[in-house]
Amino acid sequence: MSAARATVKDYWDLTKPRVVALIVFTAFVGMILAIPGLPSVTQVRHGLLGFLGIWIAASAAAAINQLLDARIDAQMARTSWRPLVVGKVQPWQVLVFALVLTVISMAILVLWVNVITAVLTFFSLIGYAVIYTVYLKRATPQNIVIGGLAGATPPMLGWAAVTGMEGPWDWGHSLLLVLIIFVWTPPHFWALAIFRREDYAKALIPMLPVTHGVVYTRWQILFYTVLLVEATLLPVLFGLSGLFYLGGALVLGAGFLWYAWKLLDPPDEFFAMRTFRYSIVYLMVLFAFLLADHWLAPLLPGIAGRSL
Repeated sequence: MSAARATVKDYWDLTKPRVVALIVFTAFVGMILAIPGLPSVTQVRHGLLGFLGIWIAASAAAAINQLLDARIDAQMARTSWRPLVVGKVQPWQVLVFALVLTVISMAILVLWVNVITAVLTFFSLIGYAVIYTVYLKRATPQNIVIGGLAGATPPMLGWAAVTGMEGPWDWGHSLLLVLIIFVWTPPHFWALAIFRREDYAKALIPMLPVTHGVVYTRWQILFYTVLLVEATLLPVLFGLSGLFYLGGALVLGAGFLWYAWKLLDPPDEFFAMRTFRYSIVYLMVLFAFLLADHWLAPLLPGIAGRSL
């Protein structure tokens, strides 16, 4: 019985559940923001099935990533516990597991949601699990910047699930959410890379702190954080969200800027990790403000909700 539970847990760990939770949350926010009023029965059905399909696809991508990164994971303290590294599962089992998840997710999206969501989700999966993991991660210190696009698409996937991307506004508004995550990704990962610099160097991964030094990376984090704060204003400027969201975005942005500025001359060696952790909370709460702003629109006209 205990062995069965351990096996289930091992497969669960292959899906990187905490990372995937943030992914599907941003996809859910994309679904909600895509519908100005109450959703139709069809939109609810597509939303629920789309959520499930995106979740399973993200889990498949995580498993493929662990399969292809097993050598690297074995050399890094942060990932040396993963089930494939310690021999709890075999590579062929991970491959079969990931392929089954991919087929299930694509079947759900194609048969019961819409083709555009399936196509966008598949390209996101390939972008992260193959292009980023196999090539970009090992090839360039800009790996996170370029490869971050694949990880930034979940809000668009959610948006596509309930709308089918039938008009230019669907593409434009969902791209605003994608842009936020895209610009958030470099300061988020580079803060971790500073703290884990020796691990990345040992594994021969050309992360920015390894190739260009910690000081340069700190300035890049500040630069991208400024861009991020600017990007978070776009949903208001383009009428997707209101003043309630704007207030939350400004407060959260001020906090991130403080961390990025403080990181230039950190008080201790652990401050980069605290910056990394704040970045996770930042994105979760920022998207929660987008959600709350949308839901409060009927109660706070002129303050919350779309203006266009």
